[in-house]
Amino acid sequence: MDVLWDAETAPIRGLQGLADWPVAPLAAVSGLGSQAVVVPLLALVFWCVSPGLGGRLLVLAVSSSVLNHLLKLLVHGARPSWYSAQIAQHANESSFGMPSGHAQGATVVLGYAGIRSGRRGALWAALALAALICFSRVYLGAHFISDVVAGIALGALVLWAFLRWEDRVLAWWRGLPTARWASYAVAAALVPCALAALWRYPVRGDWTVPAAWIGAVPPDPAGHTFSGVYSTSGALLAVLVGLTLLDRRGWYSARGRAGARVARFVLGLAVVLCIEVPFRLLSGPLTGAADAVASFAASGAVLFWITFGAPELFLRTGLAERARTGADQGEHAPGRPGGASGP
Repeated sequence: MDVLWDAETAPIRGLQGLADWPVAPLAAVSGLGSQAVVVPLLALVFWCVSPGLGGRLLVLAVSSSVLNHLLKLLVHGARPSWYSAQIAQHANESSFGMPSGHAQGATVVLGYAGIRSGRRGALWAALALAALICFSRVYLGAHFISDVVAGIALGALVLWAFLRWEDRVLAWWRGLPTARWASYAVAAALVPCALAALWRYPVRGDWTVPAAWIGAVPPDPAGHTFSGVYSTSGALLAVLVGLTLLDRRGWYSARGRAGARVARFVLGLAVVLCIEVPFRLLSGPLTGAADAVASFAASGAVLFWITFGAPELFLRTGLAERARTGADQGEHAPGRPGGASGP
């Protein structure tokens, strides 16, 4: 990889040397692809706009993120500002770089939303925003060009597979007995964790920062990436279980007055913060496997609240109603006339 990174270092330095003023706006653009922004936005869609579309976006985004973190751990790729001291670090990242999670996530989430909007203008706007996010990652020194290209390619592959098989897999999943879908959900979460543990300890347990990485390398990028696999896997388990339970209890409708929708979002996000903040405080001293397991539990708690706990609370408090028609069940979800129920 060093030969490729050497070839990409000069273009990134040249790009950063053109001007300093784009740093702030591009940092804001890059932030649109961060977990701190994506999770609340998807929750907003799921709680207040379209449970069908929001549920599918959650499954797609989280599944893609699990794959991304696994590949990051497999490749152990540097970021530009780690590899070269001459590249400015305008974005602080603690995990490995290849493939770009922002590029992959923007491709799958914005690509899916744009395609399912059914409007050419919305699709082009989504693609333009995804391209801008990808560009920002290179300019900020967060990724090599090859990281971004790999993220786009992988995201496009995941998006294609999801669009091709989502309805068939959903119909199959909804026909499974409880024991089977629950076991599949657990396997989908634990298999990536097991693979990550095997790669992290027996295979790459002696890894140290290469001498060629002369930039500002953060402490323990392997450990942070390992925790990322566990965090996204916990989220995947919660999304699969939460959406399935909600579907089997009759789903729910996002319809309602503007005040009710705003109340849902404010209440739902307040509980997310009540889960996140204590975890951040308590997990600070944790490292290694302990931090990974805590990340699994925290992400699982947040996503289970988003996909099941919050909708059930909205129903019990009168902020939402059960889905009463096919259109209510899907609410803009693709695949069937009148909308597809469930995730």
